[in-house]
Amino acid sequence: MTVLEDRIAMADTDTDANTQRLDDWFERLERMPVPEGFRVEIVGGNVFMTLQRGTHWQIIFRIAGAVAEKHGMDRVLSDVRIDFPGHENGFCPDVAMLKESAEPDAGGRWRHEDVEFVAEVISRGTAANDYGPKRIAYADAEVPVYVIADPYQGRCHVHTDPKEGDYARVTRVDFGTDVDLTGTVADLVLKTDAFPRG
Repeated sequence: MTVLEDRIAMADTDTDANTQRLDDWFERLERMPVPEGFRVEIVGGNVFMTLQRGTHWQIIFRIAGAVAEKHGMDRVLSDVRIDFPGHENGFCPDVAMLKESAEPDAGGRWRHEDVEFVAEVISRGTAANDYGPKRIAYADAEVPVYVIADPYQGRCHVHTDPKEGDYARVTRVDFGTDVDLTGTVADLVLKTDAFPRG
């Protein structure tokens, strides 16, 4: 076995072990009495439980609706586990758009390689994840477009052009101004005039 083959085998083993640990975590979490209205995900091996507010959901529904209107409901997910690169990253994106050819794996899960667009809506308790480790994981996964909608700032942060573990371009768009994604794989104009603040 060559050094390269050995490293590939080790990476595959690490990925399998990571997936198994995430599966174990999520099985335990499913047995826990998580209160209704809370979202649970694992970021960097840490479990985060976030209360979903009305403001949060209104923005999610508007983004998911715009993506579904343009690309169809079958390509849109919300709050569904997708494992991303990095240490134990079992994310449940607020909105994710899959490639047209995407199919779940043998375990019924979606692959991060099939994600073309992600939108996260900021919650106070997990904002640091959305701006930090999740942004890096999405860039590592080469998700072409990552939008952060921040109702506290009243602004969207549009990340494009993933390169070398981060996004090369960030555009800030205030609520009330259209987010033009027509030059991206999302190929839509996201209306933000009805996005609630705070």
